[in-house]
Amino acid sequence: MNTQITLSIWVFLLMLLITVWAVLDRIFIPSVRWFLRRRINRVIDEISQRLDIEIKPFQLTKRQILIDRLVYDPKVIEAIQSHAQEQDTPREIVQSKVLMYAKEIVPSFNAYLYFRIGYWLAKKIARMLYNVRVGIGGDEQLMAVDPDSTVVFVMNHRSNMDYILVSFLAAEQTTLSYAVGEWAKIWPLQTLIKAMGAYFVRRNSSNPLYRLVLERYVHMATKEGVCQAVFLEGRLSRDGRIQPPKLGLIDYMLRSFDPKVDRDIVFIPVGINYDRTLEDRSLIRTLDPLAEKRSRWFVIKTTMGFIWRSIVLMILSRWQRFGYACVNFGDYISAIEFSREYHIDFSKIDKNTRFIYVERLCQRLMDSIKHNVPILPVSLVSAVLLDSAGNGLSAFDIEANVNQLIATIEARGATVYVSKRSRAQTILTALNRLKLRRMVIESDGLYRTDSGSYDVLSYYANSIEHWRTT
Repeated sequence: MNTQITLSIWVFLLMLLITVWAVLDRIFIPSVRWFLRRRINRVIDEISQRLDIEIKPFQLTKRQILIDRLVYDPKVIEAIQSHAQEQDTPREIVQSKVLMYAKEIVPSFNAYLYFRIGYWLAKKIARMLYNVRVGIGGDEQLMAVDPDSTVVFVMNHRSNMDYILVSFLAAEQTTLSYAVGEWAKIWPLQTLIKAMGAYFVRRNSSNPLYRLVLERYVHMATKEGVCQAVFLEGRLSRDGRIQPPKLGLIDYMLRSFDPKVDRDIVFIPVGINYDRTLEDRSLIRTLDPLAEKRSRWFVIKTTMGFIWRSIVLMILSRWQRFGYACVNFGDYISAIEFSREYHIDFSKIDKNTRFIYVERLCQRLMDSIKHNVPILPVSLVSAVLLDSAGNGLSAFDIEANVNQLIATIEARGATVYVSKRSRAQTILTALNRLKLRRMVIESDGLYRTDSGSYDVLSYYANSIEHWRTT
């Protein structure tokens, strides 16, 4: 009865590990899950009461369920069967590819992360870098929309900062689901972006099977009322001009839209502009086919150097924000009203006819975006300096020419975000920002464009070019 049992140390450690795991699995982890789920549900209830457009049940559905819905969508199943026959490939292999596409696309929205962490970070970053302003629209547009509608913010794309800026400004009214390019598919950014409700898009993919899976996800989200944000240009503007609209995502939303039975899709045009776009020189560089491709190490080194210099300036109390970041909201366009106007049903017309009307709608949205792009001080000063053709201008001349330009474009209906009360100081501040970036040279009280910065000044002047050529 008193016989001792001797165990090897590795057996003892293994038993101890199994015991610890059992305690964690049966007691600790369920308790933590219950605690977190309770906190998340409390946040969702609290937020849903104050949002103009509430969080939809689709966004709170488990991600695996959404993936299964997408993979077993009737049109996707039909496409799998056709693809397997055409390529003489086993159906299971094609279905595994579809499953991979679905996992890549479907987000894992986390309301707690979105509002308690994402919103806080977006607000801090946006306000730290810019003087953030909402020019026109905003609350008025959302209050006029039927709460049961699917709201789609349609925007121009100036900077990757757009994601942060618009999410921050819209967070008091709704959540936003973005289509994000493959640039963000790096850990841990990928996990964070999916948790914020965004979905990844292979923008240049010609794979019909992938495009169908993406189309069906966009259709599902739109039909369920998920509020979305779409960059109608499809990519960042390289030269500062508004680019022609890309029809893909808008077509996916409207392809099966029946105005008689489906909830309305409301498109709200959004114009965005910055006094300084963080990627301006990098974007311009992509236009030069002879430019040497920079290594990832160079990009990382440059970015970290920029952040370090900014931190040093903050410590020395010499930090200055990058000027204004402004957003204007235009009048919304209802898909139901658009269908009635042209006596069409998107779900019943053929592909060629549908594209004609989708293009017409997108062009109307793009025209509204152009009309609502904020006119900011740096763009105005850049345009005036470029018009001088290298001749030196005094600060007084620049101010006079900017005022004349403002009067001209305001008469054409432009929204200028330059206060009349402090206009002279605002113009001088914009001029000094360009001078600090060595894009403008001052000599004997006269300001001239630096010869190596013509393309960067053109980038900012191009953002208001459509008003000057109207």
